[in-house]
Amino acid sequence: MARSKARPVVTLRSTAGTGITYVTRKNRANDPDRLVLRKYDPVAAAHVEFRETR
Repeated sequence: MARSKARPVVTLRSTAGTGITYVTRKNRANDPDRLVLRKYDPVAAAHVEFRETR
């Protein structure tokens, strides 16, 4: 079965500048802008914002 174009795979990169990334899927219909999530950065040892990269 083919993957949907409505839920693309996006990469989330840490704003702490440590180079840590997460990979997730998002719904373009509900979140047309870039995704921003607070997640744990093991290098910074803290929860920081992760922003969608293109």
